[in-house]
Amino acid sequence: MKYSHLKTTALLFGVLFSGMNAAVAAPVTYKIDTAHSFANWSVRHVVAKASGTFNEITGNISIDADNLANSSVDAKINVLSVNSGLAKRDAHIKEKDYLNAGQFAEMRFVSTKIEAKSATVGMMTGKFTMNGVTKEIVLPFKVLGFGNDPWGGERSGFEAKTSLKASDYGFGWGVKPNAPVGDDIEVTLLIEAVKPSAEKPKK
Repeated sequence: MKYSHLKTTALLFGVLFSGMNAAVAAPVTYKIDTAHSFANWSVRHVVAKASGTFNEITGNISIDADNLANSSVDAKINVLSVNSGLAKRDAHIKEKDYLNAGQFAEMRFVSTKIEAKSATVGMMTGKFTMNGVTKEIVLPFKVLGFGNDPWGGERSGFEAKTSLKASDYGFGWGVKPNAPVGDDIEVTLLIEAVKPSAEKPKK
């Protein structure tokens, strides 16, 4: 009788701790889908605005949908993928006078802290590196959703916005007198990421 009671108690504790472990889910890692992600930018040009995007974003997003503060991001942007809609202008933007892509062909953002405002909105702090200069920035972001795609994959969507000063990263074009290009860069990140498929066992 005593043995049966101990066995039942042990079983109950096993079920309890199993349930607790299931409730505390680990963050799920998604790989940024380069083909469906964009780093859009706009900047003053004389008295109007010019805009464009960077077409190549790579990296990983580890997201805890139940606790956004437990999430993290490590993303890179290929500076050479800049696209303003005009090839001649893109070539000029890549030169030393502007993005200096020949020397620093990559931007990188690594999150250090995420503060959740709600289940889908938060503030993400991290280290952003451009032109060899690293600064701490804050990105207000939205979780756009999670779902299955038509090809059997699992996807997640995110949007983030911020404003950067080119001069903070060693670029002087916007601080010159009567500069035709502004110093303030408005950035909108539209990110789609896919959960990597489990590797199939080798036969």
